[in-house]
Amino acid sequence: MTLLKEKKLSETPFRKEVLELFRSYSNAIPMAVIEKGLKTYNRITLYRTIKIFLEKGVIHEIAMSGEPSNYALCKESCSSVLHHHQHVHFKCRLCETVSCVEIKEFPTVSLPNHQIEQLEIQVSGVCSGCLEKDV
Repeated sequence: MTLLKEKKLSETPFRKEVLELFRSYSNAIPMAVIEKGLKTYNRITLYRTIKIFLEKGVIHEIAMSGEPSNYALCKESCSSVLHHHQHVHFKCRLCETVSCVEIKEFPTVSLPNHQIEQLEIQVSGVCSGCLEKDV
């Protein structure tokens, strides 16, 4: 079964094209990269597609402070109700790439009289690719 069918989405040619674009990147991508990577598109259809992909747990949004949003594919465990991510969002200050980096143990936070449903950690610095270039 395809990812779109698993998420109960119609498999339109445009949705397939957008999904394949996401699959071609190992890191998160901004809307400008998505727009540039598509052959032809209607802006309204693209924004609706991104919105439904977010709602259905196909992709997740990464909003780094003061930056345009980036988008990345979710793992299979995400749903329309809740995104399950055990990673940090990392932005390289040199190449400006935003990526989802898996960590061994995700920190736990406990707030009295609160129910935490999602925890997001944002980190910035120099990515491994840029560090290797300096060696």
